[in-house]
Amino acid sequence: MKDARDPLPGPPTVTVEGALPDRPYDIAIVGAGVVGCAIARRLARHSRLSVALIEAQDDVGQGTSKANTAILHTGFDAVPGTLEARLVREGHARLATYAAESGIPVEPVGALLVAWDEEQLAALPGLAAKAAANSCGEARPLSGAELYEREPHLGPGALGALHIPGESIICPWTTTLAYATQAVRSGVELHLNAVVDQVTWDGRHHLHTSRGTLRAGHLVNAAGLGADTLDRRLGHEDFTVTPRRGQLLVFDTFARPLVRHILLPVPTALGKGVLVAPTVYGKVLLGPTAEDLDDKRATGTTAEGIALLRERGRRVLPALVEEEVIAAYAGLRAATGQEDYRIAAHPERSYVTVGGIRSTGLTASLAIAEHIAGLLADSGLDLGPERDLEPVRMPNLGEAFPRPHQRPELIAADPAYGTLVCHCERVSLGEIRDALAGPIPPRGPDGLRRRTRARAGRCQGFYCGAAVRELLERQGGSGRA
Repeated sequence: MKDARDPLPGPPTVTVEGALPDRPYDIAIVGAGVVGCAIARRLARHSRLSVALIEAQDDVGQGTSKANTAILHTGFDAVPGTLEARLVREGHARLATYAAESGIPVEPVGALLVAWDEEQLAALPGLAAKAAANSCGEARPLSGAELYEREPHLGPGALGALHIPGESIICPWTTTLAYATQAVRSGVELHLNAVVDQVTWDGRHHLHTSRGTLRAGHLVNAAGLGADTLDRRLGHEDFTVTPRRGQLLVFDTFARPLVRHILLPVPTALGKGVLVAPTVYGKVLLGPTAEDLDDKRATGTTAEGIALLRERGRRVLPALVEEEVIAAYAGLRAATGQEDYRIAAHPERSYVTVGGIRSTGLTASLAIAEHIAGLLADSGLDLGPERDLEPVRMPNLGEAFPRPHQRPELIAADPAYGTLVCHCERVSLGEIRDALAGPIPPRGPDGLRRRTRARAGRCQGFYCGAAVRELLERQGGSGRA
């Protein structure tokens, strides 16, 4: 199995500036989030196809994919019989296997759906029945005493819970990058900084972008928050995306012993509600809020949102809010007002829409990609023979597995892995060097953080920021935060 540190012969095609290629592609995918990258990886299995992956920003996973709650869902609470329910169930199994093969950190901590009043307690049997309908028959109710035995730091007043043992935590950053890395190593061409302004059709799609025009026979719209806008440019008005902002707080590693499971509230029409969850990085997440907005760029946090999170967190885990908050961030989810994904094929236009992919999109990504390949084939695209892709092995970012600085044999072979640059997160010079030389190198400090965890710890780059910027600038990337 190839390690992500060892590039394959022949450089992958990743462009960030200049005119787009003049030659036509068989397929263009708009949007390099976790779903778009998964689709690109899936289509790369057909070597006869030429595939372009187009992204408006300067890195993969820059939108919703980088700011979610990082949970590998079982789909226990999906609406039974929906496409989402099926794809989340299939995607959970696919991604769990892929993560183990590729080095993506996953921890099966399980979840507790906590009831805080009699009405919520009465809802648990119905949620257990829904879980069973979604093939999660291992879900079982817990009494108040059993609940507090499992979570001794839980706030007072909880009456019981539904235990979902199959829920896990995962690294969303590594997942998206693994898909993209495997795709570009297998021939997919990734074009960054290419904002699609207009699309015309003459039997072939002409995508007019900020970097020129790209032509493709088939088009897959995986544009996330912009999927409805692109859909309308192609003559369809099947759905409208309302950006739903989710603000989150990240607590330092000292808070990690306070929580053993993902702690979920009983869900409402607005979503799964505010949760408390450990992360694979050894931190604790509190959030998200659920605020429907008009602005698809409103990813800032607010004093009101943070105050709400602290209030909710104080009830669920009182000791948590006494711990240090090291980061606050917000992500936008693509809400459509529908209880299902908005995936549709338009064979007459050689076009597939992949819209309304909400927080479950990370889990469902590989199953969504398989579904899209089937839709393209049914629409008349000759995919050609399949091949196995060269596996990748991603650098480990998880605390439950050995990091480079903990591996004496690695340090003996290359002392750079024992030279720490980011002391808060224990990120070595070797890891940063590998990320900067990777097939899809970061364009700035934020991209480097998603590849190594540098600047993601207690000081948020106060001590290591200058060194990180110097390494980026020396490598030709942007040192801007």
